Amino acid sequence: MQIQDKVAVSRVKDAIAASQNYLLSIQYPDGYWWAELESNVTITAEVVLLHKIWGTDRERPLHKVEAYLRSQQRDHGGWELFYGDGGELSTSVEAYMALKLLGVPQTDPAMVKARKFILERGGISKTRIFTKLHLALIGCYNWRGIPSLPPWVMLLPSNFLFNIYEMSSWARSSTVPLLIVIDRKPVFLTDPAINLDELYAEGVEQARYELPRKGDWTDLFITLDETFKLAETLNLVPFRQEGIQAAERWVLERQEATGDWGGIIPAMLNSLLALRALDYDAADPIVERGLRAVDNFAIETADTYRIQPCISPVWDTAWAMRALVDSGLAPDHPAVVKAGEWLLSKQILDYGDWAVKNRTGKPGAWAFEFDNRFYPDVDDTAVVVMALNQVKLPNEKLKQAAIARAVNWIASMQCQPGGWAAFDMDNDQDWINQIPYGDLKAMIDPNTADVTARVLEMLGECNLFIDTRNLERAISYLKAEQEIEGCWFGRWGVNYIYGTSEVLCALSLIAPEKTRLSIEQGAAWLVGCQNPDGGWGETCRSYDDPSLKGQGVSTASQTAWAILGLIAAGQATGNFAKVALEQGIGYLLETQRSDGTWDESEFTGTGFPSHFYLKYHLYQQYFPLLALGRYQAISEFGR
Repeated sequence: MQIQDKVAVSRVKDAIAASQNYLLSIQYPDGYWWAELESNVTITAEVVLLHKIWGTDRERPLHKVEAYLRSQQRDHGGWELFYGDGGELSTSVEAYMALKLLGVPQTDPAMVKARKFILERGGISKTRIFTKLHLALIGCYNWRGIPSLPPWVMLLPSNFLFNIYEMSSWARSSTVPLLIVIDRKPVFLTDPAINLDELYAEGVEQARYELPRKGDWTDLFITLDETFKLAETLNLVPFRQEGIQAAERWVLERQEATGDWGGIIPAMLNSLLALRALDYDAADPIVERGLRAVDNFAIETADTYRIQPCISPVWDTAWAMRALVDSGLAPDHPAVVKAGEWLLSKQILDYGDWAVKNRTGKPGAWAFEFDNRFYPDVDDTAVVVMALNQVKLPNEKLKQAAIARAVNWIASMQCQPGGWAAFDMDNDQDWINQIPYGDLKAMIDPNTADVTARVLEMLGECNLFIDTRNLERAISYLKAEQEIEGCWFGRWGVNYIYGTSEVLCALSLIAPEKTRLSIEQGAAWLVGCQNPDGGWGETCRSYDDPSLKGQGVSTASQTAWAILGLIAAGQATGNFAKVALEQGIGYLLETQRSDGTWDESEFTGTGFPSHFYLKYHLYQQYFPLLALGRYQAISEFGR
């Protein structure tokens, strides 16, 4: 393949060099890369609430949160789930709550605009369950409208139809502490004490604190909830104290030495709320290190203070290494060697929650964060293996042994349908998403095309092997998951561009002949959704509206994903989408800034489809570099 004159050889080389220099300049002294993981404002608002409940707000610069929340409010008066979404009700109610807790009067112009936005969309009564739960903690919503979670759930055995291990890792680590909170139904006093009566569109006196019925089989859960509430009223909840004690013990056992729970803010906040409901003291070492762990997720500037939902150093480091080496950095360059040794030090050699369902696997995986012993994941582990495989370390024997242990763990995590999930195996009872408590529809962790593809890409790129029958099952799973248009769903990135790129990168390496038609269809779909400016983009709304698959303003990260998918497809079939590739590379060259970076406002990471999105601040840096590097490699001057 030859590069056309308009995409000059020197421009590509210069762009790669500038991008490499930028990434190398921001590497941390210990060897890792790590940048902000941005979400919506609810995470920060809930941290304000947490500190007000604990009385620890004066020990943090929470006054700076006001400036942050004001900066995120849009002209329509609301706050967004993702950039440009037009505003979202629950997010806006939580931001309003936080501002009021920070002492902003409801007559403030920003509050007036927010209140108008909120009331036009139905007010508090139309918000999600978790928003109502946070409001109930300070008496701004009635606990009657919160689904009951009987604590005896903790005592159900792991082979029972439903138990805590049938929930996804993130739902489990957030829900177990809420068993305590919802049982106790506390109402905490805050300083200042607030009410949010003005946010009930129907008037607070007319509010009906009940769970909505749908007129279908799921109304059974509403009937069960009414039964649970009656049992609570009559003090007839069986094994209540035993369940509370089991939940408390479970929470304490899963706190990291660093204070974290599950590596995610919801689990950390809920665990601290549970301890507060159990009358722990703020000076208790468990509470103190838990609050300090929340502090570690904060980003403070001269004027603002905000909280990240999670942190991504392992993920960022592995991708930065891959991008640097694929774009020409030597495998023994000191920067990637140091990064590789740091990654080796982060391999998790403890059994975690995954071992409840996986009785044969042995530890050896990686997690997303600095420390998260109980919840390593398949996606991170596969990317780390590929990153380590590319670099030359002083102790190659240790590296190869670490890779072997990781691959064996991944192989043991394969799900019954043939694919892989993120954190657990066979965590796929979809009916759990229908319980009233699960209104984010994120209660399970089924196998997905993007994670499955990552595993197969790892096997193909690193020349690794798993049982042939299991490999065939995985390939069949990916073929069956292909959409009629030729694309694949992206669970952890937005959306079909992400999923399609991943699958093309996998199938082109692991089964190019057997899946040639699928590869060609996927590549054709990517070409078909390229934007006139040469880039690719997809809105988060595609999770709700299938007609928006592959549609959206161009971004650096999504353009890079499309280029990577097309390069992989071309290598597998010999049919490179030459014009589309050149235009895509042209887009990256034109949008690169003088310091070697790219900028994008859009959220291209996914937490929970339709409900929670992420902006990884390094996605727009290492993915374009990776794409430019692979483009250079297949081009005549790169040989």
